[in-house]
Amino acid sequence: MTTLEAVDTPESLAAVSYLLNLVLKRVPSPVLIKKFSDTSKAFMGIVSSQACSGSTSALRWVLSCLATLLRKQDLAAWSYPVTLQVYHGLLSFCVHTKPKVRKAAQYGVCSVLRGSEFMFGDAAPEHHPAAPSTAKFCVQEIEKAGGAKEATTTLHVLSLLRDVLPCCPAAAVKTCCETLLRVMTLSHVLVTACAMQAFYSLFSAQPGPSCLPAQLNAQIITALYDYVPSASDLQPLLTWLSTMEKAHVNLGRLQKDLCWAHLPRLFSAAMNCFLSPHLQVVSAAAQTLENLLTECVAPHMDELGTVTASAPAPASYLCKMFRSVEDGLTYRFHAAWDEVLQVLEIFFESCGKQCHPIMRKCLQSLCDLRLSPHFPYTAEVDQAVGAAVAAMGPEVLLEAVPLQIDGKEENLDFPRSWLLPVLRDYVQGARLGFFTSYFLPLAATLKSRALEFSQAGKSLESKIYDTLQWQVWSLLPGFCTHPTDVLGAFKGLARTLGMAISERPDLRPTVCQALRTLIHRGCETDAERAEVGRFAKNFLPILFNVYSQPQEEGSSSTQRRSVLDTVRAYLTVTDPQMVCGFLQKASEKLTSPESSEFARLSLLDLVVAMAPYADEQSLGSLYSTIQPSLQSKERSMQKKAYRVLEEVCAAPHAPCQAFVCSHLEELQAALLDSLKSAASPAKRPRLKCLFHIVKQLSAEHEPFVTALVPEVILCTKEVSAGARKNAFVLLVEMGNAFIRFGPTPQEAMERFLLLVYAGLTGSVTMISCTVLALTRLFFEFKDHMGLSVVEQLLQNVCLLLGSRTRDVVKAALGFLKVVLLLVDTKLLAKHVQTMLEAVGALSDDMRRHFRMKLRNLFTKFIRKFGFELVQGLLPAEYHKVLVNIRKAEARSRKQRALRQAAAETEEEEEEEEPAQPRGDSMEEILADSEDSEEEEEERQRGKARKKQARQKGQAWLKEGEEDEPLNFLDPNVSQRVLATEPAPKRSRKVKHDFQVAEDGRLIIHDEEEEMENDGAKGVDEEVADVLQDVGLRTKKSQKRRFREEADDEEPEAGSYPQYRAGGSGIHRQLGKEPAFGAEYRAKKGKGDVKKKGQLDPYAYIPLNRAKLNKRKQAKMQGQFKGLMKGAQRGAKAGRKSHLKNRRP
Repeated sequence: MTTLEAVDTPESLAAVSYLLNLVLKRVPSPVLIKKFSDTSKAFMGIVSSQACSGSTSALRWVLSCLATLLRKQDLAAWSYPVTLQVYHGLLSFCVHTKPKVRKAAQYGVCSVLRGSEFMFGDAAPEHHPAAPSTAKFCVQEIEKAGGAKEATTTLHVLSLLRDVLPCCPAAAVKTCCETLLRVMTLSHVLVTACAMQAFYSLFSAQPGPSCLPAQLNAQIITALYDYVPSASDLQPLLTWLSTMEKAHVNLGRLQKDLCWAHLPRLFSAAMNCFLSPHLQVVSAAAQTLENLLTECVAPHMDELGTVTASAPAPASYLCKMFRSVEDGLTYRFHAAWDEVLQVLEIFFESCGKQCHPIMRKCLQSLCDLRLSPHFPYTAEVDQAVGAAVAAMGPEVLLEAVPLQIDGKEENLDFPRSWLLPVLRDYVQGARLGFFTSYFLPLAATLKSRALEFSQAGKSLESKIYDTLQWQVWSLLPGFCTHPTDVLGAFKGLARTLGMAISERPDLRPTVCQALRTLIHRGCETDAERAEVGRFAKNFLPILFNVYSQPQEEGSSSTQRRSVLDTVRAYLTVTDPQMVCGFLQKASEKLTSPESSEFARLSLLDLVVAMAPYADEQSLGSLYSTIQPSLQSKERSMQKKAYRVLEEVCAAPHAPCQAFVCSHLEELQAALLDSLKSAASPAKRPRLKCLFHIVKQLSAEHEPFVTALVPEVILCTKEVSAGARKNAFVLLVEMGNAFIRFGPTPQEAMERFLLLVYAGLTGSVTMISCTVLALTRLFFEFKDHMGLSVVEQLLQNVCLLLGSRTRDVVKAALGFLKVVLLLVDTKLLAKHVQTMLEAVGALSDDMRRHFRMKLRNLFTKFIRKFGFELVQGLLPAEYHKVLVNIRKAEARSRKQRALRQAAAETEEEEEEEEPAQPRGDSMEEILADSEDSEEEEEERQRGKARKKQARQKGQAWLKEGEEDEPLNFLDPNVSQRVLATEPAPKRSRKVKHDFQVAEDGRLIIHDEEEEMENDGAKGVDEEVADVLQDVGLRTKKSQKRRFREEADDEEPEAGSYPQYRAGGSGIHRQLGKEPAFGAEYRAKKGKGDVKKKGQLDPYAYIPLNRAKLNKRKQAKMQGQFKGLMKGAQRGAKAGRKSHLKNRRP
């Protein structure tokens, strides 16, 4: 403060003020309260001296200091006149001519009113003590400005009022709103827009009743109807709609009944907006109605009973609102039918359950409308009717719109058959008994009619009725989704469903899906689950028999999978004792010599499904039954036996856990005995079973884990992807088990790695598998490995780089890439020489074969340790590729920087765009003068800004219709003042945003390809391959990329790319343009021929100015070099032929 009083130049004053502004925010509040008098006096002195200064830098920072000082004062300080005097000094600068000063003052006022510290305490007042005087100041300034032509001051005050209005008390808000409504009568476009934004800000803030009572909110809504913009005035109408929406939402929050009383009028006004020629207005009106239904109506619908046309308020308000929207189906709204249908959809969703009596006529109109010829919005009608089905239920819909299908039709038009797919997609929460009483008899009638036609030889009619009855059955899963009468209706449907599963293969998938849906999504209480489970004794034997039957030739396996899934679902609601009984019978059939191989495999599938739900005694007998199959020579039997064991070990149920604990030693012995006889297909479930067992082992079982290590390591290169994945998961779990065994994680990991190292002395396959295992273990347990262990690992792997086997070298290179990815640069620095010398010593054959892997490895080394170090440690034959890598990296960095700069530029441009619905920011429009610092920039943009400001500030007067004169005494004459220049009507065109080729074709890019291409640029594919090799990343469909990294290994079966026309290399582009004049070429022989309806076949050379370019002179000469000579040769040959023909 002392420095502030001592400075003598404007620049120093500005600098000290800026510094003081930063410091004041961190000064404790008691200090600022105590020093308020002296500090404010100093600040006010500077403000008064700088008020008329040309430079605004010091003034704006001093105003910010004043705001900070006032914000730190306690509530008692605001009772002193001096505090209010200082505040009013700050407030007066809110209408300053300089934009930066004005912004600083407005920001300071808002921060004081909203952010004063005492406003956040326990005894905080409802409003700031300065809020009433702020509102009074705004009203006085607006009244003082009056109806001036430019209305600059009014706009400045309205900009302030937009931010402070939600902070004022109710009396002040009322006075301000009355003033806002008065200035809107001036028909000044910018003033009206600014006032509307002030209302929008007030309602969006959702103030309490102390600021905006419900009655005042309702009065403002009523008053705003006098300022409805013209339907052709785009931006003001969008602002009015959004303001009215927020007003009603806020009123609904304050008082629901009053809000509902005002909604019908807004619905009527919004529906008139659907007639606007602007698509944005139509879309905004529809969105407004949808938001009002969602936020104001839907939350209170449960309080109402059934709504009828004669119901009293508030139900009568709903009727009026729905009638307004229903009128949108008349022809005069035909251009906006798609938006009307979307609003109806939301109406059905929100109110359909209670309001279905008043909506039946609308449903009939929708169905009739859909049958209109060439009706373009069938999808929207289906969605609206679907919403009605979901809300009202199928019974109400079919009462209003009968299906008109009874199996006795004379013609086969079925005009309302489209309702069946809609019902299928949307029905839920309905009565299951309605399906039994209405749709089951209908399906039976249609099926019998189809059989009659089939016997009569009318295959087309038979097919139609058969399809209809299948569509009727397809409704069943929807009826099983959250049904309301499971307890009373399922017993009447169960017998029919059982017969359909056993006797109707065509309906089996649908019925099975319905049962699964009923169990998973229909049985919400224990009583409902018990009711459905009561019929397990009927359904499960039927499902078992169906699944055990051999498939017919040509039938897919989908039906069998569906049956098995249904068995699994039904077992969740079945009594465990019943499951044990079924399991015992299945075990007996498994050991029966009469059972065929297919039957035994099917029974094992069923046993796999039942095993997790059996008790411990049944599991013991089941284990005795399947134990011989663990060493069976039949691969399928062995795999399914392991699947049974896997399900038992993985099940969370108490009997299964108890069985595993009591038979742990026996299971270990059996799994070790069957190690040599385990077939490849059985490895996946076997490894999973071992995983669940290892999770439960303690320190005394370490020998068992030790015995598993060789098998698990070898399985990391199994053919089956599932087996490889399970091998890596089991390997990690074995590491966790050793850590559990103790004594410390580091010592445990050393013991485990010693077991793994033994694989490095085995066969070539074993060595490569061991390196993959070590890579995965290093990835998972690097934090538990000491420095000596990591060094030992690196030394062993570097030695393996000298191997003559490609698989071993490939695995070692993969390990180095993971090390580079995970290990810190400082720790890795002392091993760089060892690694690079090992890589540099690769044989020529290995270097050629793994050239792309080495290139990627060198790229990572260069990124971590720099080009010079890597080049110095590698032999000379690698230097060329290193230089290429450095160039590619520099190019990549440059392109990345350019892309980033372009992206930042786009973001800045997007930020500069005005936000909807406000349009351009008021600060831009009102910036009539700038600081001297920005004068040079303003000179460059002055002309464009002036032109834009003139256009923005202009208003247009809409004349009377046709020859009628404009009546200025009309109360609605303010709607004739437009902010948008009236333009001639244009036909609506759909903007598709697709590129268009020269010939008019649309160019549509595949989004997935674009995403893949964009994403591939920043992905290190080599690291992804390594992570995939060690089971950390699943393999996705990869596209072969030409001229990119070559794959070092043979493609897997079925992954060979198919030939595609065009491309690179010998696959040349086929989309080449035909040669000039090729259309005249003769099919046989040489030369050209005349074509009917075309010009004579002369060489018409198009005149092109670009071909006069001197740099292209040689090219042009070569192109037309033989033109004249060829023409002369052709003429000479033709003349000879002509003479020859003339000779006698």
